[in-house]
Amino acid sequence: MRHVIGIDLGGTKLSGGIFSGDGRQLHNEKVFLERKGGSEASKMMCSFISGFLKKGQQMDIDIEAIGICVPGIVNRKEETIWAPNIPGWDNYPLMKDLRTEVGAGMPIVIENDRSCYILGEKWKGTARNCSDAIFIAVGTGIGAGIMANNQILEGSGGIAGAIGWMCNYHPFAGNEFVNFENYASGTGIELLTKKILELNPKVESSLREIDPDTIKSQEVFGAYEEKDPIAILVFEQAIHLWGTTVANLVSIFNPEKIIFGGGVFGPAVQFLDRIKEVARKYAQPISIEQVSLEKTSLNGDAGLIGAAYSAVQKVD
Repeated sequence: MRHVIGIDLGGTKLSGGIFSGDGRQLHNEKVFLERKGGSEASKMMCSFISGFLKKGQQMDIDIEAIGICVPGIVNRKEETIWAPNIPGWDNYPLMKDLRTEVGAGMPIVIENDRSCYILGEKWKGTARNCSDAIFIAVGTGIGAGIMANNQILEGSGGIAGAIGWMCNYHPFAGNEFVNFENYASGTGIELLTKKILELNPKVESSLREIDPDTIKSQEVFGAYEEKDPIAILVFEQAIHLWGTTVANLVSIFNPEKIIFGGGVFGPAVQFLDRIKEVARKYAQPISIEQVSLEKTSLNGDAGLIGAAYSAVQKVD
């Protein structure tokens, strides 16, 4: 039986596991980065991986490859990583450090988190029977892992799927265009709430009891459950942005499924039907009826499972 290591690097922690070739997770661990960056973050990852290799030996398992999910851009030509949430990882030579740690003979594959999300869903999640699917991760920012004809789209520079940068017209931006994630990500929801509070000073809201500069998206969701009028306005706008973006993706890629994950979906899963209603107004009419909008079935493990699957594919 084939065995691999999967590693998921987030902005605050490292998650890892030993996986069998059929996707069973045999061992897992987590460790917090403690705000480390640069070479210190790399050393922590190398040590983390070495621990898994030793654990494999204790379990009498031969590790055949290592797959790593990183929150940024993978430059395959230069073998560097651009990860804005890791201090000092502006084109950082991570692969060089890893090869020094584990040896040149161990196959290593590094993928961006967007690709790993859809790979994880393809292997063990909602996209298992799909050849064309998209994973939309909505958290602090927004990104999409895109699978077309069973191939993960990366683009010429490994940046494909950066849909948070998609341009949207929005009335709360002074009737100008804004990037999609400006008002539809977790931080975008917080910014939008602040703006709507300012624009509607006479509307009563429990959210006014919170310092507008410290409002968290979780608090806006909580207010929505209590039918708070400001929170309702916020999510009407967010639903419109999510829906128009789904319409664009459906019209371009004609996917079988669009899978939502990340910290916002989560609680925003309740809006999937309404998101599709908006998308129907703008999408290619045949394609929109062929797609289903679904929540991730892997919760926060899509990146980790996708990293492991990339290692399995590397060996295969």
